[in-house]
Amino acid sequence: MYRTATTRGGVATDNGESIVSLDQVPRWKDAEQRSSLEFETEDPSFSNSYFPDPLTSPGEDSGSNAMVSRFPVDHEVNSKIYLWRGNPWNLEVDAVVNSTNENLDEAHSSPGLHAAAGPGLAEECATLGGCRTGMAKVTNAYDLPARRVIHTVGPKYAVKYHTAAENALSHCYRSCLELLIENGLKSIAMGCIYTEAKNYPREPAAHVAIRTVRRLLEKQKDKVAAVVFCTTTSTDTEIYKRLLPLYFPRDKHEEEVAISKLPADVGDENGETIIDERKIRIKPLPKKTVPKPPQSPQAPDVLPISDVGLVRRNSSHLDSYLDPAFMSLIKDPDQRRKEQWEKTAQAQRGWNCARMLGFGDLGAPPLSVAEEYSLHSRYLAKANSLNLSEIAEMKIVYRGGVDSEGRPVMVVVGAHFLLRCLDLERFVLYVIKEFEPVIQKPYTIVYFHSAASLHPSIDGYWAYEQQEESQPDLGWMRRLQQILGRKHQRNLHAIYVLHPTFGLKAAIFALQLLVDNVVWKKVVYVDRLLQLFRYVPREQLTIPDFVFQHDLEVNGGKGLIVDPRTKYVYHRP
Repeated sequence: MYRTATTRGGVATDNGESIVSLDQVPRWKDAEQRSSLEFETEDPSFSNSYFPDPLTSPGEDSGSNAMVSRFPVDHEVNSKIYLWRGNPWNLEVDAVVNSTNENLDEAHSSPGLHAAAGPGLAEECATLGGCRTGMAKVTNAYDLPARRVIHTVGPKYAVKYHTAAENALSHCYRSCLELLIENGLKSIAMGCIYTEAKNYPREPAAHVAIRTVRRLLEKQKDKVAAVVFCTTTSTDTEIYKRLLPLYFPRDKHEEEVAISKLPADVGDENGETIIDERKIRIKPLPKKTVPKPPQSPQAPDVLPISDVGLVRRNSSHLDSYLDPAFMSLIKDPDQRRKEQWEKTAQAQRGWNCARMLGFGDLGAPPLSVAEEYSLHSRYLAKANSLNLSEIAEMKIVYRGGVDSEGRPVMVVVGAHFLLRCLDLERFVLYVIKEFEPVIQKPYTIVYFHSAASLHPSIDGYWAYEQQEESQPDLGWMRRLQQILGRKHQRNLHAIYVLHPTFGLKAAIFALQLLVDNVVWKKVVYVDRLLQLFRYVPREQLTIPDFVFQHDLEVNGGKGLIVDPRTKYVYHRP
């Protein structure tokens, strides 16, 4: 049902391509319904139920019907959505979108648009004075079948600033639709605003595009008649076919399935990413009545104006309006340091079970919220000021794609953790720098312990070599968690550990008992790659070659085929 421009009839343009009217493009609600929300390519003998997520309660899936969908079925909105494989400027609509740069020049615009529109478009763009990222400007369409061209500037993508990029991209789509409405236009054809030149990942960008359009149509459905998502590659087409049912479900079944498939963060009422730390929280003052002091019969009811200043205010009335949490932030610094020293000395005097068991010093006192924030800020500022490229080249920690629920993934490779060649302090700084953009919302960690036990200094989870013998020192792990803070603890979904050993399980058990019972209870042991792929799809992970080899050696490779080119693991037919 998703036709391409090459199969269309209609009036031919100067460049030989055909003009396509809107009634020739199928509506999304009329498109062939396919099981795009399911795992079509999976081996039926290895369904998701074979490896259930240990972090999900048994009744969670069965109770999904009781959950309220964030994107319920709306047939009126669905009737305005189209999916088209081809160039948007071949469509006979009111406006087409041109993805360009700040200068609005022809070289950085959507390929082929200026050639189809003629030289007049470039001349008018030169008079607009440029355009800022996330904004949009409108011009005439000249030789195009559309009436107007809306130019917008997509953001450059970097993992460190992914939230800003998401919001800027969302603003691009919203600005285009707002300009459409302001100019009294009804239909618009929108290509993929994100480009490979700006390094924006295609699927996350498609999520932003679709949910932003959905949110605006919910508010302005009577002012927009048609929104056509245009794709020019098979990759983008398949992404949109898979994601459109999540945000524009056509029936109750798609709506129910979308509840479990939608990402954790689907934005606010405008489709922008929600950042809890930036919300403005305003609480009304408590309404308390202050009892009036008893007055003697001789005391006058109203004091003379000259005696008002002699009346002392009741200090308890003012104290009732003060927030204790706020007052704790302005505690005397000397008093705060004294309390910290006392807590540290008390912890050192007590029995340190972790040190007795050989796991290092884990007796440091817990930090307050203010202390934790200050510690995190200092380390992050230092990490951003240093060149840590030598740590990055070791490929110990790096960013993956997303897991099966759309959460970003951080990958840790245990075999690359060579302590004799590693400055532990610089490694901690690098971890803080890499994790900072990811821990802002729910995320997942994948740890490859494959072949890590072959190193003399590694048999636990990031062990530390001490003097003459190798003993796991977990004190620095506690320090790292304190620096990452409560946000890391709250947003971490799971730690999937591939090919665990007995020593590793012992170290993690010690971390559960002595460091952080909340975080380390989220560890999920995975014995083989195929099991890991149920949680994180294969195409979302960059896996070292030795991990595949180790998996074949440990699990025997019975019934498996490894593609030597793509490194995919298949079941033998």
